[in-house]
Formats: sequence, structure tokens, C-alpha cells
Amino acid sequence: MQNFDELMRAARAGARQATAVRKHMARPPMIRASLGLPGELVVDSFAGGGGASTGIEQALGRPVDIAINHDPEAIAMHQANHPHTRHYLSDVWEVDPLEATNGKPVGLAWFSPDCKHFSRAKGSQLRDNKIRGLAWVVIHWVKRVRPRIIILENVCEFDTWGPLDPKTGRPCAVRKGQTFKRWLRKLKSYGYNVEYRYLVASDYGAPTIRKRLYLVARCDGLPIVWPEPTHGTGEGLKPYIPVSDILQWELPCPSIFERERPLKDATLRRVAEGVRRFVIDAQEPFIVRHGHYSTKTGAGIIPGRGAGTWRGQRLSQPMSTICATEDRHLVVPHIAKHYGGVVGHDVNRAIGTITARDHHSVVQTLLERAAAAAPKGNHAEAVYAFISKYYGNAGAGHDVRDPMHTLTGKDRFALVKVHGQPHKILDIGMRMLKPREQYRGQGFPDSYVIDEGPRGEKLPQSSQTRMAGNSVCPAMSEALAVAQLTVSVRQAA
Repeated sequence: MQNFDELMRAARAGARQATAVRKHMARPPMIRASLGLPGELVVDSFAGGGGASTGIEQALGRPVDIAINHDPEAIAMHQANHPHTRHYLSDVWEVDPLEATNGKPVGLAWFSPDCKHFSRAKGSQLRDNKIRGLAWVVIHWVKRVRPRIIILENVCEFDTWGPLDPKTGRPCAVRKGQTFKRWLRKLKSYGYNVEYRYLVASDYGAPTIRKRLYLVARCDGLPIVWPEPTHGTGEGLKPYIPVSDILQWELPCPSIFERERPLKDATLRRVAEGVRRFVIDAQEPFIVRHGHYSTKTGAGIIPGRGAGTWRGQRLSQPMSTICATEDRHLVVPHIAKHYGGVVGHDVNRAIGTITARDHHSVVQTLLERAAAAAPKGNHAEAVYAFISKYYGNAGAGHDVRDPMHTLTGKDRFALVKVHGQPHKILDIGMRMLKPREQYRGQGFPDSYVIDEGPRGEKLPQSSQTRMAGNSVCPAMSEALAVAQLTVSVRQAA
């Protein structure tokens, strides 16, 4: 019976994997046939949870052949979503390219070396020379198997790669970029044409403004082609994908005022400033209107539609029909960022860069139409165009054109004017982004398995967040792969 149960678990896991592969590899047959790199292998080194592999598979219409990573949880996530790939749970230096490829030619090799020792986010912390030198593994693969196309992704500061000061252990300012230039010369010495650019993921269909350095190297004599942006504000471009499209509006957003552990003052100040910018002073705030709202859980229900049903729209759009049973609540959300002295942004734009320890949160300001807002006349507008504060000796309050005063664990701000209609702030809720929202922000499909490995083993939420922040946006690897391989197909034709 035990063997039977194990077989059934394996069968169910295989079915989940196959379904995920079919969904996120759904590309037109013509593209799959033309870009499939027949007879050549595709390698994803530093594969992580599978962002680069997902985009490459979307471009090729077939699985990546080899994936390498030292992190067991990353490999588990990769295996759950890319079951037909051969996985190496190993340090990248311990994998022999000749042995791994079994003598077959490599058409495309993708490299995403650890970037944390180049990123600005590391601040003044000491650097690790071993990790900073991981990009040399590219030269190792060039010497052994000479991939026809190489694509590398890293933070923009990768081009500052240079020696560390032996006394301080930090980058030597006067020798900044020396190692990067030496690495480029070495790659070119093996007959590769090399170019690199700084690209923003939101320009290619990802819901994040994540900006990275992308390097392409070819040794087949064909030109390097950079993909044209598909999203933006210009003519013929699709609109950017906003944060509002990736958020799970149905999730509770607990009040900041009723927490067992009060929020830190710095967090409260960011929330207060965000409410001022994106609710009180916003010219066109984004609203989510719903019926009955719980200030205990931050959850809402639209009558007749059940729990977890929310409707978002800009205030400039005509309001949809209001049912007689609905109350007069509005939720105005924005995104808060808890790092680097920044406040955040509204939900009408792409999300900021998601990191391995993501600091984004959703802040929802619950508004209720003020009782004094009579249908006739505008008398209430003049009365309520200010903020009242309910704590200490706060006095009468202050004008909405002034910065909001410090928000404490017991603050209550009373009334604001939203497009001519007086509303009072009933509550302010805040929650961190959930892993599924983080993966949506990177551009992963919802079919991507993020919470378990190939045998159903659970992946903790901290690991899911870490792999989301370290992942390549699939839209970027897809666009770059299509651009390079389309040239190859045209040449062959």
C-alpha cells in the first residue's frame, strides 16, 4: 500500500508539472518550430527558481536542457515547473561543461551570476571576492564548449566590477570597472562579438520597472539584435502593466491602528506621507469600491457577489451602478516601500524592483462619504477640506496642502475631500505583498508553482520571496532569446 501511495503522489506531481509546462509554454506553433534550436542545447546557469528558463521556453516552445544552481530550494522550484530539464544541484564551478553537454553543441547559454555584491542595496557592507568573481564561469564554458550565443543578466552596477581594497574589503574607487573591462576583453579574445545594454522590464511587458544590465555575446558571425520595447507611452506601444493588475484585492489588509506590535515610527511616517500624496493630494486617485467592510480584518464584500470581490477604477471614470444595499465606502490603495528613504507610489504604474527581501507593502485607505455631504450645494466641501487629528493636543488640524503630521499607533485622521465630495478616513490598512503578487510583479504566469517542489514538499514563504527577488523577469529572457534566435532562423532560410 505504501508503494501504491508513493506512485499516486508521484503521478499527481507529474500531472501538476505537465499542466504548468503546457500553460506557460503556450506559444504559436510557427514560433516553436522556427526557434527551437534543433540539434543544439540550451543551458541556464545560476537558474534559480526558473525565471530565465520560463522566458526562454516561451520563446523556443521547448524545455531548457540543463539548469544549474547550488540552492536546493531553487532547484526544487525549478524541477516543479521544468520537469523535462536536467538539473544539477551544484556549485557552478563543479559542473564540467563537456560532461554535462555530452559533446552536443550549445546554442544558447544564459548566465545570471549572484548580483548582491554589486548592488547598491548592499550599501557599505563588506564584499566577497569569490562571489564577485562568479562571472568568470562564463569564460570557463567558453573554453570548454564555446556556446554559440551567450546572454548574461546582472544589476547595472556589474559594469563597476573591480578589485577590492585589501584594507577595507570594499570596492576600490580608483580601480572601479577594471575587472569588468578585463573580463570583456577575455570574452572577445575567444572570437565573440559582445554588446551590453541597460533595459527596463516594464518596457517589455513585465509589471515592474526592474532595470538590469543585459549582455549578449555571439561567436557565429551573426549580428547582435536588441529587442524593441513593446510597452510604453509612445505610438504603437501597449500601455504599461500597472501594479493594480497584480494585486490580490481580496486579501485582508489589517488596520495599522490595532496591531499587537505597533508599527515603527519610520514605517508610520512613510504610511502617513503616502496617504497624503496618493489619497489626500492625488488629482486622480485609484479607488476600489466595495460594500460591507471590516475594520478588524480589512476585508470587503460586495453584496450579491460574495467575499473577495473588488472593483477598481480611477475616479475620472464613470461610477458603476450603486446597489441600494451598498454602503458609501471607498478604498484608495497605494504601494509603500520600506527601504532607502522612499515613500512608494500609486497603483497606476509598474511596481518597483522586487528584491530577495521584498519591502513593498499595500496600503489601503478606507474612506466613507461624510454624513454632512448633502446632495444639494457644496457647503460641506469648504468645511471638510482639511485633516482633523484625534490625539494629544493636536488642535483643529491642518490644511491638506501641508504635509500630514506624524502618524502614531493611535492616530485617527478624520475628513478629506475626494474630487469635490467630502469623505472621512475611516481606517488605514497595510500588508506586505504576498509571494504570488511578487511573482506576478516579475511577470510569471499564475500557473507557475511557487509553494512546493516536484514531490509536493512545501517551500516556505521566505524562500518564495527570496527566489522572486533573485529571479529574471521571464519577459526579458523571452524577448532577448527571440531577438537573437530570429536572426539565426532568417540566416538559415
